[in-house]
Amino acid sequence: MVYHIVVAVPYPGRGHVNPMMNLCKSLISSANHHNQEILITFVVTQEWKTLINNNNHHAHAHADDSIRICTIPNVLPSEQVRGNDFPGFYEAVMTKMEAPFEALIQEINGDVDLMIADTELLWAAPIARRRSIPLALLWTASASVFSMFLHHQLCVENGHIGIDSLEHGEKCVDYIPGVSPLKISDLPPIFHDKNGKVLQLYLQCISMVQHAQYLLFNSIYEIEPKAIETLKSKYPSPLYTIGPLIPFNEVTSNERSNYMQWLDSQPKGSVLYISLGSYLSISNEQMEELIAGLFESGVRFLMVYRGPNKTLISQNSNSSMMMNGLFVPWCDQLRVLSHNSIGGFLSHCGWNSVLEAMFCGVPILTFPISIDQVPNSKQIVEDWKVGVELKERLGINKENGVVVMRKEIARIVKSFMDYESREGRELRGRTSNVRDVCRNTIVEGGSSLQNLNAFLEDILQSKQIK
Repeated sequence: MVYHIVVAVPYPGRGHVNPMMNLCKSLISSANHHNQEILITFVVTQEWKTLINNNNHHAHAHADDSIRICTIPNVLPSEQVRGNDFPGFYEAVMTKMEAPFEALIQEINGDVDLMIADTELLWAAPIARRRSIPLALLWTASASVFSMFLHHQLCVENGHIGIDSLEHGEKCVDYIPGVSPLKISDLPPIFHDKNGKVLQLYLQCISMVQHAQYLLFNSIYEIEPKAIETLKSKYPSPLYTIGPLIPFNEVTSNERSNYMQWLDSQPKGSVLYISLGSYLSISNEQMEELIAGLFESGVRFLMVYRGPNKTLISQNSNSSMMMNGLFVPWCDQLRVLSHNSIGGFLSHCGWNSVLEAMFCGVPILTFPISIDQVPNSKQIVEDWKVGVELKERLGINKENGVVVMRKEIARIVKSFMDYESREGRELRGRTSNVRDVCRNTIVEGGSSLQNLNAFLEDILQSKQIK
C-alpha cells in the first residue's frame, strides 16, 4: 500500500468545513479503489473540533481512521463575536491563522505531499510556495459567483458598484463572462458595502488562485457549464467540478430522532422545512413576522430555530395551528430533505443548502441574507427555475430595514406548497429533472465522479508526489 500525506484546511465556517470534510472522505474512498492510501490531517480552529465531534455525521471513524483532526487556536475569543462583527472575524481569519497553521505543518512527521486549502484563506498559497508543497484550492460557492468576483473590475468600469441597490437595482448586468444576465440587485451585497474590508479580502483571495496547481469547485458541471468553461479558459491549472460535496452516502441512518418521527407522521410532500443558516441571521422583527406568517399559512413546517426569543414560538403555537409546526435547535438537514413528507425548503440560499435541496429534488423558497446567497437566489428562481422568491432581492440589504410582513409570508408559503396548482406541478417537475441531473453526476460515468478520479490520478502521478 502506498501512503500519501495530505493536509486539508477549511475556512472556519460551517459552509466550508462540511464540504472540505466530504471531499476528504471521497478522496480516501477513491484512493482505496486505486490501492492507494491517503492519510489526511484535517486542520480546524478549536471551536470546530468540538462541533465535528458532536456531530453524528463526523463523529465516527473517517474512512478507516484515515483522517486525523488537528486544531489551531480560534481567531476570536468566541464564535458569537463572529455574527456581531463579520468583517472583524473575516480579517482575523486572514491574519491570525497563518502562523499557527504553518507551525503545525512543521510538526507533521514526513513530507506533505499535497495541501488542500479553502480558496478563502489568503495565506494558503504563500505557505505552499514557501514549503514547496503542491496546492489544491477548494471553492465552496458557485462557479458563477466566483466569476462575479473574478470580474469585479468590470462592474466597477460599468458604474455598477457602490450604487444604492434600491434606486438602481433593476439595471442590467450582462457582461460578466459565463454568467447569465442579471440585475445590479443580484450581485453579491458586499459589492456595495460601504466599508469594503471584506470585499477587498475576497478579491485578494481570488487573486491567489493563479498560484494553485489544482482548482476544485463544489459545483456540478451540468448546472453551470458556461461559468465553468469560462474559468477553465482563465487558468492554466486543471479545474475539476466535484460537487455536490454533501454526505449523500450517510443518509440511510436508522436513528429515529423526535423530528424524524414527527416527519414520519406527516402526509407526503406536506411539510415546509425552514433553515436560515448557521449565524448570519435576520432581524428580530423579521423573525417575528416569519414565524407568525408560517402559523397563519396553515402549512405544516419544521423549522431550525436557535433564536433566544422563545416567546415568539409560544405566542404563536397557542393558536389552533400549533400541531402544524415543530421547532428544533438543530437537525440532520440532508436526512430531513430526503424525507418524503418534505415538500419545500425555505432557505437562506447558502450554497451547500442549495446543492442539498437540488440533490433531494426539493423546491426552494428563497430568503437570501448575505454574500453569495443573493446571486444564488437569482439562479434558483430565474436560471434553473426550481424555486420562488419569498423576499425580493431589491430589499436585501439589512440597512434598508425592509421587512416581509406575516400576511405576505402566509400567502406566498401557501401558494408555494400547493402541489395541485399548475405552477406547483410545473415547479416540482423541473425540480425532479434537476435532481436527476445532480444524482447522475456522482454515479459511475458521471461528471463529478470522473473529475474526482481525474484529480486523484493527477496528484498520485505527479512528479511532485513523493
